[in-house]
Amino acid sequence: MNQKHTTEAVEHRNGEYALIRDAEDPQLGLYDKPLPCFGCGIGWFSLLLGFVFPLMWYYATILYFGNYYHKDPRERAGLAASAIAALICTIAVIITIAVLVF
Repeated sequence: MNQKHTTEAVEHRNGEYALIRDAEDPQLGLYDKPLPCFGCGIGWFSLLLGFVFPLMWYYATILYFGNYYHKDPRERAGLAASAIAALICTIAVIITIAVLVF
């Protein structure tokens, strides 16, 4: 079987599938797979779940500073949002403890 990859649909016979690729961007289909955690990514899922279990924010913060987003750059925004939520939670806990102790 000789399989040529082309962007011209005219060159294929009826009933055959043609692999469509963009000549300018060879990595077009690199991020076509859905993200884990119901399609929203680990970072956004951790942000939402963190309102019930705040430790999820710290887990996502560890992933963010561990450069987990290099595997899939789409994860970066969600992981950063979770890191910010962890920071706000930490500051709120410190202020609450300071008010109760003093």
